[in-house]
Amino acid sequence: MASPTAGTEQVLVERHGTTARITLNRPDRYNALALELMEALRDALERVAADPETRVIVLAGAGRGFSAGHDLSEMIGREETFHTDLFAACTRLMETVHAVPQPVIARVHGVATAAGCQLVAACDLAVAEAGARFGTPGVRIGLFCTTPMVPLSRAIGRKRALQMLLTGDLIDARTARDWGLINDVVPAEALDDAVDALAARIADASPRVVALGKTAFYDQVDRSEADAYAVAAPVMAHNAAAPDAQEGMAAFLEKRRPVWPA
Repeated sequence: MASPTAGTEQVLVERHGTTARITLNRPDRYNALALELMEALRDALERVAADPETRVIVLAGAGRGFSAGHDLSEMIGREETFHTDLFAACTRLMETVHAVPQPVIARVHGVATAAGCQLVAACDLAVAEAGARFGTPGVRIGLFCTTPMVPLSRAIGRKRALQMLLTGDLIDARTARDWGLINDVVPAEALDDAVDALAARIADASPRVVALGKTAFYDQVDRSEADAYAVAAPVMAHNAAAPDAQEGMAAFLEKRRPVWPA
């Protein structure tokens, strides 16, 4: 059972065993990513990541959808300095998703558009219900989704990202899966079970090794092949000599479950 461990007007945090679930909590505004919400979400990510019991983090949205993106109502009539601060906060949030040692899974229902789509693309993994829709429709209102395109283009490639960015059209969940924006599509009634199963599978591994692997992945992924190997090989050598790998390899050879060192 979920037990609330912290909550604010903007985000709710619950504990499901070794999984921390953070819920965007502006259902009346489709969880629009206002400055206050982004700062609260970043704080929540850092807090749950600092808890040694947390092995997986799930991001979800309250109400009818995941997130419709930035809150346009706070962007009207503002000086450029406000927008500079707003998008800097958004960038820090997306970077925090990658920086926390635990894998972050987006649990997507309804719509994930503009900065909401950006947040899905930034997450390490994503599972969506079959009715979910994704898009970067800013071009239709004169505000090109320039910051959402950063993780989007890295997740789905140039041509598909530009199709979404230049047309503003929504894509369905199965297309999002086929393009690599999300990992899986399930019926709405099976969404929580699918997310929980994925989180449990990850939590079964050594948390130190998972954290090491996540950090190394983002460190090498945008480098040349030679530079990527220069990053990955020393990490793997260090990992192989560490107690977790020694226990895991011994357990495999002895045909038993590993007992990860404390």
